[in-house]
Amino acid sequence: MINVIISEDDFRVASIHEQFLNKIEDVCVVGKALNGEQTLILLKNNQVDLVILDIFMPDQLGTDLLYEIRKDYPHVDVIIISAASEKMYVEASIRQGAIDYIIKPATMERFRQSIESYKRKHQLFSDSEELNQDIIDTYFGLTAERTNLNKNLPKGIDPLTLQKVKVILKALPNGVSAEELGEKMGASRPTARRYLEYLISIGEGNAELEYGIVGRPERKYRLSK
Repeated sequence: MINVIISEDDFRVASIHEQFLNKIEDVCVVGKALNGEQTLILLKNNQVDLVILDIFMPDQLGTDLLYEIRKDYPHVDVIIISAASEKMYVEASIRQGAIDYIIKPATMERFRQSIESYKRKHQLFSDSEELNQDIIDTYFGLTAERTNLNKNLPKGIDPLTLQKVKVILKALPNGVSAEELGEKMGASRPTARRYLEYLISIGEGNAELEYGIVGRPERKYRLSK
């Protein structure tokens, strides 16, 4: 679950953002703030993953607040949604660590795209204590492989999630069931099975029936050698 704070001085816009977020799976709005001071209080009193931040706040600029957030809450990410289109604000936000910048009025599609991208990146790192170059390149979208995957993958197969599935399978050479994979990747069993069967379909995975203590067969998946 991604915990989000909306920091927006216009309560009507904040309500629209909240409605957008409520339509996205695995996202929870834990608070709304009308200014910088309220934002910092919410950060202090809640477990927060992401802040949706405006630039023009009544008590301080969002760029200044972003600096405080990055300094005192380095684990918290920030997406800017603002009417400020001036280069200095965009550059300042990016240099201080904003992961996205959306110019108002934000469409639902652009908003969803930003949140879903954040969710995929957040999930990619969540179960990995040690990262290899492939994961890092996938995170930053630097590989041609990721571009090709985006073009050629069937509906329902996300490239970042697929990369995470491969990482989990590499760490479990003895095989994993769809249910076990779902628990490790934070997804349902049908979703995990969809990715596993896709790997088999492209020749990168295989599966065998294994019998447990009570004799019930279970399909175990592995990466192909």
